[in-house]
Amino acid sequence: MPLNKLSAVIITYNEEQNIGRCLHSLKNVADEIIVVDSFSTDATEAICEAFEVTFIKNKFEGHVQQKNWAVKQATNDYVLSLDADEELSKELENSIIKLKKTNSIAFEGYYMNRLTSFCGKWIKHSWYPDKKLRLWNRHKGSWGGDNPHDQFFMNNNIPTGHLKGDLLHYSYHTISEYNIQIEKFSSISSETAYQKGKNTSQLGIYIHALGKFFKKYILKRGFLDGWDGLYIAISSGYYTMLKYRKLYQLQNEKSKK
Repeated sequence: MPLNKLSAVIITYNEEQNIGRCLHSLKNVADEIIVVDSFSTDATEAICEAFEVTFIKNKFEGHVQQKNWAVKQATNDYVLSLDADEELSKELENSIIKLKKTNSIAFEGYYMNRLTSFCGKWIKHSWYPDKKLRLWNRHKGSWGGDNPHDQFFMNNNIPTGHLKGDLLHYSYHTISEYNIQIEKFSSISSETAYQKGKNTSQLGIYIHALGKFFKKYILKRGFLDGWDGLYIAISSGYYTMLKYRKLYQLQNEKSKK
């Protein structure tokens, strides 16, 4: 099936710091760009208007729900989904352009590696390659996963390919920003887990936290990222501990009612 036209889809909320960079990286590959915004109060809308994108406001009810709703606004079969704090590297841009020139593409969905910047430094081990399925036939799958950690799933285990080049992710500019996100996301994750009937124990809280540290620092070779790798491993363990501790608290509150 040919990939003649490509829709780029992004969800936003107060992304004036990032959205311009993201949109600029899409101008040579996307035939339409759709931004679904959760009623931003900063300059996000004005920046998007300068790029002449389709800008739609929609109430935010969760990352998974918002992304699925955004995909439905696309007019082309193939969709490229980016977060506002991401951009295509030049190599990835060229890979997508090459794919569009192919008369019949081999797969319905394509993964790409995501390279994350943490406080101005590219993290090449702890969070890499962080494969993301971001280009696909919108009729062949949907967003799922547990908020706020969304993931796209292809229907019926449809085979997927992999594109060369990195998806550049400008995650956190300061340690303070990172810590705020840890607190926010751990609350969302614990609530989502609780609603799905998941549970934990006091021992489980620390087992999960230590397991996350070991994965990031040893299995992912985070030690090769220097002090940043150590900090990321410790913070990942702390985030996991917070998530399960909050889940444990929700369990106890229910049992007392």
